[in-house]
Amino acid sequence: MTFPYVVRRGDTIHRVARRYGMNVTALYGANPHLKERSYLYPGQVVHIPVRTTSRYVIQAGDTLWDLALRFNISLAELQAANPDADPRRLRIGQSIVLPVSNGLTIVETDVEYGYAELLDDLDRLLDTYPFLEMIVVGQSVLGKDIPAVRIGTGPREVHYNGAFHANEWITSLLLMKFIEDYAAAYAGRKPLRNRAMTELYEQTSLWVVPMVNPDGVELVQQGVTPGHPYYEELLRWNYDSQQFSRWKANIRGVDLNDQFPAHWEAERDRREVPGPGPRDYAGPAPLSEPEAQAMEAFTRAHSFRLVMAFHTQGREIYWNYRGQEPPEAEEAARRLAKASGYRAVKLTGSDAGYKDWFIQEFGRLGFTIEAGIGINPLPIEQFPQMYDEAIGIMLEGLKL
Repeated sequence: MTFPYVVRRGDTIHRVARRYGMNVTALYGANPHLKERSYLYPGQVVHIPVRTTSRYVIQAGDTLWDLALRFNISLAELQAANPDADPRRLRIGQSIVLPVSNGLTIVETDVEYGYAELLDDLDRLLDTYPFLEMIVVGQSVLGKDIPAVRIGTGPREVHYNGAFHANEWITSLLLMKFIEDYAAAYAGRKPLRNRAMTELYEQTSLWVVPMVNPDGVELVQQGVTPGHPYYEELLRWNYDSQQFSRWKANIRGVDLNDQFPAHWEAERDRREVPGPGPRDYAGPAPLSEPEAQAMEAFTRAHSFRLVMAFHTQGREIYWNYRGQEPPEAEEAARRLAKASGYRAVKLTGSDAGYKDWFIQEFGRLGFTIEAGIGINPLPIEQFPQMYDEAIGIMLEGLKL
């Protein structure tokens, strides 16, 4: 038995499944035709399987957070199962759904992760852990805020970022899960992977930009419809294909990790990509794109001891740039490799990347981390192993 659901703007298969507390397989089972097309479109009708769920009647003093704690349900799952319930105005006698839960966590790691999930999770993390700080470092081409999160109060500043490339959105999930695990360990005065987080919190200020390229991530996950401001251009740049899973660039077809003034002309000439497209177009000039401008300004506003740009894939760590890296860079890369099982690689023939510019401009430690292995976008099923490896790098980076 099913009931109809009319797709809204911004919906994806994963978001609809999450909203109704089910896995994607169950949703495909009720809608086998959905496998023929990668994306949902507004106005499309999707059939939602009716599930047996528990319900709870709101009592005086109840809040969604209290109920999440009481029933061991994540706040995200509880809100997704009750989209019409105003968490600030629960009514006594109101009936809400208690979904089958994965446990009391905020950042879910078994579903596709996009900009909407990022914003939701940031709101919940800030509510749960008030010692976290969030700022906006800039906006994307389409005007989306690019958030940065700070955890720690120490004088040593460190920076991690993810999703420079659109179809590498899983790097945002790696970083967000690390923020949650770090915050939970600090709040509970517990170690994280045998590391004393209270000590690291007081020594280091970690700034994380989880999603540098939100427009591109949405394009990969949602596709494009005629109402999109770049609809015709995107189809042309994507060789008239409606499938955007291989798209790395921002919404203007510029590869953001080829945008920095570190021998930019050499990278442009090496790529030989004449104009906008899914990947490798360096743009009309260095820092032509607002996302790259935001990252450049944000970096200059701080005194980062080191930076890490998380990408996929290859299970490799790139640590050098044209001999301008500091003397301790190779040994630091070996430590990161030992903490993760990745391979430290001395890279040549690559310019204009964020870590290249950072090393050239400041002469400090800069790393590109190529997490996971396979073909981008990496499947979400690979996340547990990826995180188990990447968390070692993230923790070690706080001590370098």
